[in-house]
Amino acid sequence: ASTNHLLKVILETAALTEDQIIAGCRCVAEAQADFVKTSTGLHPAGGATLDSVRLLHKHASPIRVKAAGGIRDADTAHAMIKAGAVRIGCSASVQIVHSQ
Repeated sequence: ASTNHLLKVILETAALTEDQIIAGCRCVAEAQADFVKTSTGLHPAGGATLDSVRLLHKHASPIRVKAAGGIRDADTAHAMIKAGAVRIGCSASVQIVHSQ
């Protein structure tokens, strides 16, 4: 990917099977994206899960993982980082920071 721009590819993991996520990770890695993101945060089936973050981290490496969707508290954010996310996307950022 370009040094001047970051490319994030979103895999709507809640709507995909494990095999589809793994195939998506291969495509993201082959395209040399900078990040693979778990979710738009808008899908009715849900957002980031620990399992999806672990799966992306395992199969997209060295592509970095951004967890997004459904992260509403500091414990969940920390768990996502422990699972392999290096970025967190959430609409509750201020609330999470103030709860610390």
